[in-house]
Amino acid sequence: MGDGASLNRRKRPRRFSSDGADMAEPLAAREWNRLDRSSEFERGASYERVTGMRRDPARPRLAGLRRPVRLNIDVPLLLVVSTLCIFGLLMVYSASWEYSLVDNSSPANIFVRQIFFMLVGITGATILAFIDYHLLQKVAVPAMAATFIALVAVLLFGQERHNAVRSLFGGSVQPSEMAKLVIIIYLGVWLYAKRDQLGQIGFGLLPLSAILGVFGGLIMLQPDLSAVVTIILLGGVLFFLAGGDMKQITIMVVGAVIIGALVVYLSPTGSNRLGTFLPGLKDPTQASYHVRRSFEAFVRGGWLGVGIGKGKTKLTGLPVPHTDSIFAVVGEETGVAGSVLLVALFGLLLWRGLLIAQRAPDGLGSLLASGMSIWLVSEAFINMAVMVGLLPFAGNALPFISAGGSNLIVSMAAIGILFNISRLSHKNLEAEERSFGSVVDLRRRDWRRSKSGSRRPAGAERE
Repeated sequence: MGDGASLNRRKRPRRFSSDGADMAEPLAAREWNRLDRSSEFERGASYERVTGMRRDPARPRLAGLRRPVRLNIDVPLLLVVSTLCIFGLLMVYSASWEYSLVDNSSPANIFVRQIFFMLVGITGATILAFIDYHLLQKVAVPAMAATFIALVAVLLFGQERHNAVRSLFGGSVQPSEMAKLVIIIYLGVWLYAKRDQLGQIGFGLLPLSAILGVFGGLIMLQPDLSAVVTIILLGGVLFFLAGGDMKQITIMVVGAVIIGALVVYLSPTGSNRLGTFLPGLKDPTQASYHVRRSFEAFVRGGWLGVGIGKGKTKLTGLPVPHTDSIFAVVGEETGVAGSVLLVALFGLLLWRGLLIAQRAPDGLGSLLASGMSIWLVSEAFINMAVMVGLLPFAGNALPFISAGGSNLIVSMAAIGILFNISRLSHKNLEAEERSFGSVVDLRRRDWRRSKSGSRRPAGAERE
């Protein structure tokens, strides 16, 4: 009786909504069919996992829904650089108000100038972030020529400041800072173009040595030892990353050490700095006056610091507290905690830069991203190591933190190039995903056609 009744029972008519969804299906299934191209679907969620049912391929889909919008920018790098810039502005004002008041009768003069340079740097970084970095191949040679002319002009017409001739236009422009960025660009382009010939000395070591020797020599005459060391370091790193022969790299390292020793021995500046560094390395009380005042600032700061703006060492003789010695001000006013945080931020900057280099669309992007990130972080670590007596005094700025227009603008330009490489990497990845998705979709459709679907009685579809 029960079996016969169930067989002869009249089938319940199936109802459909206005968009074609079967009202007899569970609500989750109807909702999935209606939003078949939703963001949840794009993230890879399967129909079976969400609804517990197999989807009917004949169900209509809602057209016109767009893929989620992607920023195509390295957000962690943006956060790191933004934090460095904001913290740098705070420290510049704290370290420079007394110096600015004495020289310019306004406690905010240097701070306002730093904000102006920051805006210029942000504008330049934004432009570089949206210009294909491959265009740098066309401007590399003219940029090198302009840098060479600027370095010669410094020797002929530069103003002497702190026993060195490094700047033009009243100290507003330092070509040695620009030379670091331009040499990275030029070497990246040149090494990428000659990557198949770097094993030959005539195409690898000799031209590279000539390039670094000419620019290093011009900078050495200023003198600016830290810039010379940075340029030689960057040249060696880029040559290694480009796949240079290990024999040539060994010869280059040995030659750099020998030349560096001669420079230090013959240069009064180099020999004086090395002469004050070695005794201080053995006994901190025998270090140079600059390093001893820096130690004093760190001791005053302790673990948590005395508070931003409340430091005293900057007011009692710490040399150039708003530029070369600003890390000592950071140590006094934010303590060990703030100093470690600053080191960690530069560590994150290096991590993101090398990750961008790893994901770069081609070898040129990889060389440029590696060079930019290693340059910025090495400059920072050299500055901080000098302030705690671990390296001879170098006189280089702390990127994004020290006051100074030239260093800040070229540092922001390097960040813009990093963003550009990252953006193009994201675009290439999206193109690959779309191509892969199209192939998968075509295969899914072919598979559906090859399957024989069960037919329903005509009266079961609609009444």
